[in-house]
Formats: sequence, structure tokens, C-alpha cells
Amino acid sequence: MNEKVYATLKSADTEDWVDYHIVRPFSYYWACFFAKLGIHPNTVTIASMIIGAASAFFFAHGCLHYEGGWGLFYNLMAFFLLFIADILDNTDGQLARMTGKKSALGRILDGLAGYAWYGPIYIALIYRFYTHHDIEFQLLGLSNTETTVIIATIVVFILATISGLAGIAPQQRIADYYIQTHLFFLKGEKGAELDNVKRQQELLDQIPEKGHFWQRLIQRSYVDYTYQQERVTPQFQRLMARLRERYGDASNFPESVRQEFCRNSKPVLNYVFMLVFNFRTSYLLLFCLLDIPVATFFFEIIVVTLIMRYTIRRHEAFCKKIADTL
Repeated sequence: MNEKVYATLKSADTEDWVDYHIVRPFSYYWACFFAKLGIHPNTVTIASMIIGAASAFFFAHGCLHYEGGWGLFYNLMAFFLLFIADILDNTDGQLARMTGKKSALGRILDGLAGYAWYGPIYIALIYRFYTHHDIEFQLLGLSNTETTVIIATIVVFILATISGLAGIAPQQRIADYYIQTHLFFLKGEKGAELDNVKRQQELLDQIPEKGHFWQRLIQRSYVDYTYQQERVTPQFQRLMARLRERYGDASNFPESVRQEFCRNSKPVLNYVFMLVFNFRTSYLLLFCLLDIPVATFFFEIIVVTLIMRYTIRRHEAFCKKIADTL
């Protein structure tokens, strides 16, 4: 990676191999292009949301087993659009750092991008199961009757809901939080976007109720977002409280504490990378090409949730250890 591209990254520590070597260089050149056109980073984020959501149309189609060559084309097109959405989702941050056009709204929109993609995609996968379910029915020994199809589709809908609310949502929240905590101790307060629920609630209270419905709605969702991040990380909150109590401003935190935190945090990031886009897309692609996309929900609920819980446990353990020494 050349120095110009590297300068637009938050940190090499917080990029996995695919992002660092493939996605970020692509995003850099798009950021340069958008900067010349004077396009705002938030516009790029919204474009990312639209393109990612549009991929749902192609995800609704069966692959080779059900729709032959056209089915394969539709599924590959779905992943192409999702890849473009991810490129743009990375571009907005690089563009913001390149042009200095950072904003609180941009931070919130960036956190919501994944929900804008996977909500429509999961709905498409439910519809896909309703129309194409022969493989699953054969594996489970189910008869292909209208009643069975309706009941099975309801079950898949429940699985998708659990996968979204108890899978993707908390996984994305904690992955984003741990990346920001690492950046906070690595680069300081200005080098990270480590938000807290108290500050976000204050910002919400400052928005007038009359005539600002959507602004308040977005901010309220971000208050909940930060609350959920803090709720599952009590030892990290304890560590931050002790550091603030003893040293005040983050710029006064001892360098030895910063280094110890980053030394423990860096290996945990390897598990964090299994909670974000690249890993999620890889198993979604596999199950869609095999024409059993419903397996995505099981994998999300069981395997990825176990990875998330292990990640939280490791992170909380070293935070407790550091806090106990203060």
C-alpha cells in the first residue's frame, strides 16, 4: 500500500487483510474522484445504503440448482452490488479524512449502513426460501405441501429476525466499538470516534422536538446504539472510569497503559474481523451458491454469536486486569 492510501486509513491495526490490500486502495481512488467533484462523504454513505439494499432483488433468486445459469448470474450480481456498497462504505470515511468533512451525522449514517443492507437482503432470503426450498425439504424429509411451506417460511422468518436482532446487530455494534477503543488508546481522542451514551443523549436533548422528527429519530437510534455498546462492556467502562478519575483528560493517560491496552487489544481484533463485512459476506456467498441460504441464519445465530461472545470475554478480561493495576 502506498503512503497516500495509508494516510487515509484510521490505522493498519484495524484493517483485515482484504480491506488493507484490496478494498482500501479501491476506496482511495474513489475518494479522490469524489473529492474532485466536491461530493460530500454523507452522500457517498447514502449511495452505499441504496446500492447495498438494491442487491436484495438479486438475492431473491435461486442459484444453479433452481434457476441455472441465470440464477448464478443473479447471485453473482447480488454480491457484486454488495461489494460496491462496501467499497463506498469505506470510501466515505477516507473521503472525510481526506477533505476534513467529518460530521456527527456521518458517523451515525456509517453505523447504520449495515442495517440498510442486510434488512432488505434478509427479507429477500425469506422470500427465496418460500419459492425455492426443495433442498432443505429433502434434507429434513418434509413433504412439499402448501401448509408445510407456509409453516416452514414462518420458522425461517423467525430465524431471520433472531439472526438480525441477536446476530448482526450486536455483532456490528461490538466490532465497531472494539475498533474505536483500539484507535482511542493508539491515537488518542482525536484519532478515534469513541462515543458514549451520556454525550449522545445530551445531543438528542438539544434537538428541538418540533420540525426535527427524522433528526431526532436518527439520533435516538444512535443513543440506543451506544447504550448497547456500553451495556455489554462493563470492565472496559470500569477501566475508563478509573483512568478518567485518576488522570482526567485522555491526553494525560500514561503511555505505558496505552501500550498495554493496544498490545492486548490487537490480537482480539483478529476475532473482531470475523464479526464484520468480509467474513459475513464469505459465508453468505457460500450458502447462496449452494442454494441453501437459510443456513446463513443458523451460522449467524450459532457460530458467529459464539465468536462474538468469546471476543467480548477476552476483551473484558484484559480490561479488568489493567483496571485492577490502577
